[in-house]
Amino acid sequence: MIFAQLRARRASKAVIEQILGEIVAASRRPALYAALQAPDRVDGRFELLTLHAGLVLRRLKALGGLADAMAQELVNRLFLHFDDTLREMGHSDIGVSKRLKAMGRAFYGRSTAYAAALDDGSPARLAAALARNVYGAAGPASAPGAGALASYVASLDAALAAIPMEEFATGRFRFPSGSIAAGGDHD
Repeated sequence: MIFAQLRARRASKAVIEQILGEIVAASRRPALYAALQAPDRVDGRFELLTLHAGLVLRRLKALGGLADAMAQELVNRLFLHFDDTLREMGHSDIGVSKRLKAMGRAFYGRSTAYAAALDDGSPARLAAALARNVYGAAGPASAPGAGALASYVASLDAALAAIPMEEFATGRFRFPSGSIAAGGDHD
């Protein structure tokens, strides 16, 4: 009995690691930085990782049941990833703690804003949120890639909505590629 629980826990950890690996790889696609002009800096990478993780968590939340537990484990692992990254960058324990709190607020705030725009079916609202958060711009007009990024996010959200729980639970999840079109507004 105990060994079965330990094997299940290890399998669960392996599945969460696999999902997180897919999210990280998707957030580091070179086209996001080249074609969509996302800032290729620490803050830009955080924004894109937050964006991709938030989309997967949105899908898991919609699935409910077992997916809720997976979502919580994924969030826990994501923030351990953030912690490890900050420590590798040389931040002290106190510095890591302060930054993780700020990152948590940013993560949940952005995820909420993106989900609301996707729920509304509002490309303009999504582009505005992405312009503000990813590009640090006042609006989509001052962030040339925001409209194209909004189209990309909407395509990912639609593709993720078709992924069944079994793909997540069995470790067969592969992050959809999404459609990356360079430049301009695509509202």
